[in-house]
Amino acid sequence: MASESNLLNDFDFVQPPAALASITARTGDLKFDMASEPLTGALLRTLAASKPGGRFLELGTGTGVATVWILAGMDARSSLISVDSDSEHQEVAREFLAHDDRLKLVLEDGFQFLKHQPAENFDFIFADAIPGKFEGLEECLRVLKPGGFYIVDDMFPLPKWPKAHAERVSLLMNQLAGDDRLTIAKLAWATGIVVAVKR
Repeated sequence: MASESNLLNDFDFVQPPAALASITARTGDLKFDMASEPLTGALLRTLAASKPGGRFLELGTGTGVATVWILAGMDARSSLISVDSDSEHQEVAREFLAHDDRLKLVLEDGFQFLKHQPAENFDFIFADAIPGKFEGLEECLRVLKPGGFYIVDDMFPLPKWPKAHAERVSLLMNQLAGDDRLTIAKLAWATGIVVAVKR
């Protein structure tokens, strides 16, 4: 009989998006170590598939690692806006993903972007940067539709994070858990993920 750990191998049956290898290689060249993990990507792709015709927002393009997973879950009628303030990192995503007309890459501070968005404008928000997660949470939730996903990662303590990160995570968790507009699930998955749905 196979062991439980073999039956539940996290990477079994998970096929990465075609462009991921090229993006990952270029990410390594830039020594950018803040990209999302494959397990995070697999979850994002699955959740994205539940929103046909949806409007998607990613705060923190980085080099496009999570972006390509989200696109892989979206259908042809969906659209994704991915926002970052670092042109060098976002240029990697532009190089490999700009041909996808469902994607709009925006070079802007995430908090400023949120401030001029209409209310209840997105079905799915992946907040992978300080804006929309540790700053501007209310502005982020304002633009999320009822029934929409709000997803954050990096909730586990990691050696590369500053000491203040644990305090920010604790504050965010208390805010999310205490918000009556949200139903949340905290997942011991990848770097620690919270999936919230707006009521």
